[in-house]
Amino acid sequence: MTEFDVFYENEEYEKDAPPSLVNRALEIAAGEILKEGTFSLSFVSEKTIQNENREYRGIDSVTDILTFALDDGDDFFPVPGEEKEWGDILICTAKMKENAVEFNVPEEEELLRLLIHGLLHLSGLDHATNDFSTEPMLKNQENILQNLKKML
Repeated sequence: MTEFDVFYENEEYEKDAPPSLVNRALEIAAGEILKEGTFSLSFVSEKTIQNENREYRGIDSVTDILTFALDDGDDFFPVPGEEKEWGDILICTAKMKENAVEFNVPEEEELLRLLIHGLLHLSGLDHATNDFSTEPMLKNQENILQNLKKML
């Protein structure tokens, strides 16, 4: 079973990412993608995500999502027998809303896409480009998204 904690840096972000939808989507998608373990998800401001992007990726700009998988890097040592800790996902709701306009999709769909995207990164998958037609991770993301939308 997968367990998670969801945090909102500002309660206003709950309007863009309703807790009931986020929790239900994560229950379904995390169960499929991660199977078991724990992770956290935080909805944050543009300033926060830009600061994190600059500090951890060396890119001084706002992004829609950042994923910090705990098994990335040399300092991670899993403890045998303990529940797997996957890591943390940060989502900027302002950028999510911009994406929805840019891609001409409903905000709820873009929210679900980002949730799945973060979970896939936590699971160890990655992509070199943002080409949905050629990147295996992004093709998988879109398949999961279509299935998830049917279940919600």
